[in-house]
Amino acid sequence: MHVERHRIARVGWLRAAVLGANDGLISTGSLILGVAAASADRGSILLTGLAGVVAGAMSMAAGEYVSVSSQSDAESADLARERSELARQPQAEHQELTDIYVRRGVSPDIARIVSEQLMAKDALAAHAQDELGVSEATTARPIQAAMASAASFAVGAVLPLLIVLLSPARLLTPTVAVTSLVFLAALGAAGAKTGGSSMLKSMLRVTFWGALAMGITAGVGALFGASVA
Repeated sequence: MHVERHRIARVGWLRAAVLGANDGLISTGSLILGVAAASADRGSILLTGLAGVVAGAMSMAAGEYVSVSSQSDAESADLARERSELARQPQAEHQELTDIYVRRGVSPDIARIVSEQLMAKDALAAHAQDELGVSEATTARPIQAAMASAASFAVGAVLPLLIVLLSPARLLTPTVAVTSLVFLAALGAAGAKTGGSSMLKSMLRVTFWGALAMGITAGVGALFGASVA
């Protein structure tokens, strides 16, 4: 038996989950480093980090829901338009589908037969997939994306907070920085493995941008901390 396992069906929630976890880890880790660089005490750092977790998770959920809802609305509008065209001009739509298959390399006679059979079964589904590029595997799911973003953000953001709790005060800044980068590399590898892409490339990419973000934030915190002092 020939069995194939494709990962395209994971693209919706995987994108939201990886984005949420990375954002939670980078933003909270950067926030903690910035506050710590300003010479804040452990209690202030934890309170700031916790506020960042809650605000960030809610922001990610709302932003993802609005963004993916816009995509879903556009898909629904295109499907409604296609449904109307199928009702008003079925022959023209049949020819349009036939032409699509011909452009893909199918002979005109076979393309006509295929389009007839597919439209007889589910004309809208045939046009949605082959004309609009909308399928069950890739369709927008706003609620799923919002929940995945919020949950993954919280998971990623909690990790730097745990390090703050466990790390000695004098080593807090370097410990948070190093462990955050290690967590980022692990998240990059996990996301790449789930999606079937290069693990090394993903790890290097996310680690570089995470280090840049935390470095800039720590520098700003140190600058303003020195100014206040």
